[in-house]
Amino acid sequence: MGGILDAVVIGAGSAGLGASYFLKQQGLKHCVLERSRVGETWRTQRWDSFLLNSPNIRSILPGDAYDGPDPWGAITHHEFVAYLESYIERHRLPVRTGSPVQKLTGDNGHYRVATPDGTFRARNVVIATGNLNCPVRPPWSADLPPTLRQIDSSAYRNAAALDDGAVLVVGSGQSGGQIAEDLVLAGRSVFLATCRNGRWVRHYRGGSMLNWLTLSGHLDLPRRELILPSGKLPPRPLLGAAHTISLQSLSALGVVLLGRFLGMDDESFVFGDELDDHIRFGDEISAHAKRLVDQYIEHTGLHSPPAEDDPAETVEPRLQNPPIRSIDLAASGISSIIWSTGFTGDFGWIGLPGALDAAGQPLHEDGIGVDPGIYFTGLDFASTRKSGTVPGVAEEAARLVDHLAKR
Repeated sequence: MGGILDAVVIGAGSAGLGASYFLKQQGLKHCVLERSRVGETWRTQRWDSFLLNSPNIRSILPGDAYDGPDPWGAITHHEFVAYLESYIERHRLPVRTGSPVQKLTGDNGHYRVATPDGTFRARNVVIATGNLNCPVRPPWSADLPPTLRQIDSSAYRNAAALDDGAVLVVGSGQSGGQIAEDLVLAGRSVFLATCRNGRWVRHYRGGSMLNWLTLSGHLDLPRRELILPSGKLPPRPLLGAAHTISLQSLSALGVVLLGRFLGMDDESFVFGDELDDHIRFGDEISAHAKRLVDQYIEHTGLHSPPAEDDPAETVEPRLQNPPIRSIDLAASGISSIIWSTGFTGDFGWIGLPGALDAAGQPLHEDGIGVDPGIYFTGLDFASTRKSGTVPGVAEEAARLVDHLAKR
């Protein structure tokens, strides 16, 4: 459509809009293509009580400054979508909604981006669709009884929308922990199949833990230092958006804690025996983060309040004795399973040989793709621990657009 653009940005979430802001600052002719509505994933893959984990003052995009009354509070996903829409208007960004990309291909040194409304040609393409929009379940989930209602965390809205009966939440990362709390506070009977996941407190020594970890440089750790011996990246620690959530605090509310969900044996759910290790690991990661903050405060000479115990960490856990390793499906009353077992990205529309790995995920170095002029922004852990989060948008987008402009 028209002439050759300097760039096409695919995706109008926070990452795509951040890239568009810097492209405009550089005077580069571009457009942003959004498959549906602005911030579509924020609209359709969050539950009703969802709050952003990052504090308000760090949930803003490039060119903006927070001037609200609650800098260390948290906004809802609806408020964040409204912010994204106002950001487009205020900065006059060239966003086209309802324009899903069907295919990205090469074209004699340029790129062709095909949509239902026509094809765009560009020298560069910034892919900002993220890699956390397709839920992942264990393969054997398809073999569970059809009487069980299975949904992913991205499809959960509220307790009332589920069938009557108990709920099994699988996974104790950020989504699993927050959803389990949402359910038990709504009066539902909740079982939580845990995993080896860290934990951070919400507030520490007079400030936001996320802010402390940002200032100390902990969130700037490079991807290569985060990779586990298994070759995988660690899940993000369990963090409550408004207050600390721990396995202990969930159990004190009435959530029944279990080890890993291993599947079914005859008519019973089967779980591992790792629960004690999972609780201990959460405590260790929390203590490590606090030590980092203590060291930063001491090194910088800041005058901060002394550390105080967090009720979510000091509460006595309510654990089953002996530990539960098997639950009879009929006797448990469990009618729903919520899978909080991670996400991946859908990049099947990228028709560039060698651009994706064997699993269909982007091949890149710090967001710079294999093909000249192909960039990925908003990928989880793309270059640092901060990558893929709203606070990481500004610096990542600025770096990638600067690289793009120098080509």
